[in-house]
Amino acid sequence: MRRTAALIVGGGPAGSAAAIALARGGAEPVLVERQAEIGDALCGGFLSWRTLAQLDALGLDQGQLGGHRIDRVAIFAGDRSSEATLPHPSMGLSRHRLDTLLLARAKAEGAAILHGIGARSAAGPGEVLLDNDDVMDADALFLATGKHELRGLKRDAVPEEDRWMGLRYRFAPNAAMTRLCAGAIELHLFDHGYAGLLLQEDGSANLCLALRKSRLSEAEGDPASLLERLVSDHPALAQRVEAGAPVAQDAIGLVPYGWRARETQPGLFRLGDQAAVIPSLAGEGLGIAIASGAAAAEAYLAGGPDAAPRFQRDFARRAKKPLALAGLFKSLAEKPASAIRLARLARLPGLVSLASRLTRIA
Repeated sequence: MRRTAALIVGGGPAGSAAAIALARGGAEPVLVERQAEIGDALCGGFLSWRTLAQLDALGLDQGQLGGHRIDRVAIFAGDRSSEATLPHPSMGLSRHRLDTLLLARAKAEGAAILHGIGARSAAGPGEVLLDNDDVMDADALFLATGKHELRGLKRDAVPEEDRWMGLRYRFAPNAAMTRLCAGAIELHLFDHGYAGLLLQEDGSANLCLALRKSRLSEAEGDPASLLERLVSDHPALAQRVEAGAPVAQDAIGLVPYGWRARETQPGLFRLGDQAAVIPSLAGEGLGIAIASGAAAAEAYLAGGPDAAPRFQRDFARRAKKPLALAGLFKSLAEKPASAIRLARLARLPGLVSLASRLTRIA
């Protein structure tokens, strides 16, 4: 059995942010990450102006990130489209680059990073069984496993009958996609789902779909067939997809949009999607991950393991309004008639800017 005061499970943005802040405070955290090499997670890609400020506070400035500048949002629904300026410049950045830089910063601050070791289960926050059969004994557990559950500490989310899931397609850099999408985060709204599209630091395009499981079932469970159906029904999306064949594809299921962890036990700090799951069209998933990691570390450094319940309640309150508003937009976006009205409303001066501000984590 190994012992550490602060154990972080998960090396994504939430876990890395916690590791950086804990290490700066002298806590000497240990972070375990199941992937031996840093991958390119499905979720994420958009960094709002507020998330960029959070990253700057952790020691990563915009020049170091080197992402694709985004200053506007474009919305497509049926034959309608609209475009609006974001409150401040934002960024498109691959999760591979973001996670690489954050983990390197955590290591430089003094955190111990163990790659290729995942957590299998937990008997409360103080005892975690790892995939290599080692047991980690910790005073505090920072759970940052994203949308993946840890046996023994699963979220209490109640699944919907027609559950939400995510699909991701990656397109190699090409001139046509750059001409169409440069400088924008695009939202393509369709029946029972939507797609977000942006360019990243190397010129590649990241297309993330959030949709009801029934949409994939209609395509007999084949993501390629689903994309073909969407392209045939949505000319603007077709124009972008036809600019280049996707070079990567990932999927994740059972996404509990709108869920928040309102309570926890002493010693267990839930971070990122283990703390709050905001609908992806808000572009605030990474903001929540980084904010929760930093806030949990601050709470632990001030009050130790017993600070976890108060931290969780406070963070749930912070996330309540952004999740509620993003949930409203999601409900409108997935219905064709209301999606068209949403695209029309987005043309009103200042409305998109206001919505963007209100869906940021406080």
